Amino acid sequence: MSEPLDADVNPPVLRLASASPRRRELLASIGVAVEIAPVDIDETPHPGETAQDYVARLARAKALVGAGSMPGAGLDLPVLGSDTSVVRDGEILGKPVDAEDAFAMLRSLSGRWHQVMTSVAVSGPAGVLEATVVSDVLMRELQDDEIRAYWHTGEPADKAGGYAIQGLASIFVERVEGSYSAVVGLPLYETASLLRRQGVPVWNGALL
Repeated sequence: MSEPLDADVNPPVLRLASASPRRRELLASIGVAVEIAPVDIDETPHPGETAQDYVARLARAKALVGAGSMPGAGLDLPVLGSDTSVVRDGEILGKPVDAEDAFAMLRSLSGRWHQVMTSVAVSGPAGVLEATVVSDVLMRELQDDEIRAYWHTGEPADKAGGYAIQGLASIFVERVEGSYSAVVGLPLYETASLLRRQGVPVWNGALL
């Protein structure tokens, strides 16, 4: 019987232009070991830019900056950049700046649908390959005291829209229509397809 594939003990086959532990874990779940190389780019939306164009532009920029940021750093690895935004009525909800901001965000999402848009771009031998996934998320009615209690857990402080579906806020989410992994931070179906086209090995169900 083959041993389970553990991306943590294998040499990296991809450079991840992000410090997100969620994206690293998602890639590890499909057998892709990564080199972490976060990049610093301006994430200010352009005037008149749609939310979908915004996430696509940031993912592409992260991949391109990551590809040029570490010349001669060992293997010439393909680079993955990604961006996720929570969108309510066309408005991008970023990371809350404080408790009051987080409360306002979650109150505005309570009892209604919103969208989570995640774009992924992979720079490599085939150029820059991209995909964007839009998922619809229904949040149940939230009570003011549970929103405040949630803030004090520390979980929403660095999360777009002020919540993490894979964490404690999983009990807030009534329904997801689309890609769950994309809501977490990376659409795995689309990402695996892009990686294969760039020659990055992805687990395919074969015995190892």
